[in-house]
Amino acid sequence: MADLNHVVLIGRLTRDAELKYTAGGQAVCKFSIAVNRRKKVGDSWEDEANFFDIVLWGKQGESLQSYLVKGKMVGVDGELRQDRWQQDGQNRSKIEIIANYLQLLGGGQSGERQNNHNSSSQGGHPNAAESSFSPVKDDGFTDDIPF
Repeated sequence: MADLNHVVLIGRLTRDAELKYTAGGQAVCKFSIAVNRRKKVGDSWEDEANFFDIVLWGKQGESLQSYLVKGKMVGVDGELRQDRWQQDGQNRSKIEIIANYLQLLGGGQSGERQNNHNSSSQGGHPNAAESSFSPVKDDGFTDDIPF
């Protein structure tokens, strides 16, 4: 039987994405998301946040980096990777999610930067999630969205 390594998460960015390049010129876009999990404590339910580091390589990372702002909800489909290294004689490791596909979802934090970078998945309207998908006359976008 073949091994399976597949992760699907929906969460909100905890900080703006960072875009860097390898020595070979390959784009690497890194960000973290918070995913809430409901758990029962006594007679009530509470949210518990879990944090995951995401890596998005290549053209997809370059194209989406400016849209990946703190508070933005995204769907991530990818795989787990364990990075191993030595630091001060100690073995260290970190698990990251390598995104194969990324979907921009609902809105994020309010603010000028966020309003300028909304996903067309909600009709392109900055308040589409709150508007019950009502028709929008002017969505404020030009046709230069890279996806």
